[in-house]
Amino acid sequence: MKILEVKKETFEEKHPDIDEVSARLDSHGTGELIDIINWENFSYKPEIRFNIAYTGTEILLKYYIKEEFVKAEKTQSNQMVCEDSCVEFFISPANEGIYYNFEFNAIGTCLLGSGTCREDSKTVPGSLIRKIRRKGSLGMNPFKERKGDLMWTITIAIPKDIFFRNSLKKLEGKIFKANFYKCGDQLTRPHYLSWNPVRTKNPDFHQPDFFGVLKFI
Repeated sequence: MKILEVKKETFEEKHPDIDEVSARLDSHGTGELIDIINWENFSYKPEIRFNIAYTGTEILLKYYIKEEFVKAEKTQSNQMVCEDSCVEFFISPANEGIYYNFEFNAIGTCLLGSGTCREDSKTVPGSLIRKIRRKGSLGMNPFKERKGDLMWTITIAIPKDIFFRNSLKKLEGKIFKANFYKCGDQLTRPHYLSWNPVRTKNPDFHQPDFFGVLKFI
């Protein structure tokens, strides 16, 4: 099981500009790899890294992606963004088994669900999703699949009150379970990569038993 220490960042403003967040996360270095191929039938391996940090109010994430095909057709919250070029962050803030699945395509469209497993995970209202600040390097307009040696990034700021099924007064000192993913269900080259290994027969990211550990220091 992988363990990652998440460092606290301090900004002058409570909610710093997302470009400032992006630059600060760049300063963390090359980042953590999302490079585990869990299922042999999906062997394509784009290059994905991420950096993560936090403030008193938000979890900050930035993904760095290089892949052969990129698509971003979904534009509405809670559409199946996993069918596009998609990065995902699954996190369980407590020990009762509840996790939240944050899924984003390349233009920042988000699906957000919460549950204890795939069967009981429910999407949350768009009003909650709109609290998540995000910005992708490919803009906000949808596009059909592109082919080439393609690179893109997305920066995300998740307020701690998004975790509506838990009471999080602070992040500092907390230990959460989590995993990070990259997928593209309906790309020319589908793939399912993870940060921490997932030991299931078929592709399935809704597997809290295979989450790694985040320590907010």
